[in-house]
Amino acid sequence: MRRRSAVRTIGFTVAVVAGIGALCQLPASPFARHGYPERGVVPASAQSPQPERAPARSVVTQRPAVRPAEVITYPVDGTRSYAVLPGDTAVIGSAGRLMRFQIAVEGGIAGIDRAALARFVRATYGGAQGWASHGLWRFQQVGPGTSPDFTLMLVTPGTRDVICGAAPDRYTSCRIGNRVVLNVARWVHGVPKYGAALTTYRQYMINHETGHRLGRGHELCPGPGRPAPVMQQQTLGLHGCTAYAWPYLNGQRYKGRLGQYDDHVPHS
Repeated sequence: MRRRSAVRTIGFTVAVVAGIGALCQLPASPFARHGYPERGVVPASAQSPQPERAPARSVVTQRPAVRPAEVITYPVDGTRSYAVLPGDTAVIGSAGRLMRFQIAVEGGIAGIDRAALARFVRATYGGAQGWASHGLWRFQQVGPGTSPDFTLMLVTPGTRDVICGAAPDRYTSCRIGNRVVLNVARWVHGVPKYGAALTTYRQYMINHETGHRLGRGHELCPGPGRPAPVMQQQTLGLHGCTAYAWPYLNGQRYKGRLGQYDDHVPHS
């Protein structure tokens, strides 16, 4: 009798062990299958059955560094001394007369990214509808110690009046001889009611004043609702036209009748 009891005990033990083994071989819990931890608090979304989904691919994303906004400060009157920016060997445009230019920034103007300024000027000359786009002109930025065809200058309002002469206003920009003079007040603030982004206005400034250096005079709005010619004095008023920054439109030289309006010059 004792021997049979021992056998029964052993048989029961084996059955229990086998059962435990079978339990250990059960499929992983639905939480583990779906990637949830099996300890701790189960997420609410896992508390009801979820449809099977293909495992998502792991994607690592990096948020690009955000550069602080450019904050340019300037006095009414700068130092009237100038820093000429380094040149660039690239020639902008494929055919036409080569115009070598310098970029000069007046002392007293602070906070401007000079390398970005130079890139912006070159990109404007080389734009799809820019002065270099149709085989009449090429441009190359040259550095200090060279003799350029013109110098593009970023100056304070008071210095603008000294250079531009005849009609002092501290508001507009100008071209005088081989100097293409951009008023930093307009570069920073644009003009009221222009109806376009500051970037567009800056492109207009460069193209308009450079257009004078290329021999172009002022032009009039060709009709209400039409783009303003780049040689229109858009700084002073659009006269029914819409803001437009480029000398070409749809691959054609875009212009209005020669002339200018008797517009009042605002105060900066």
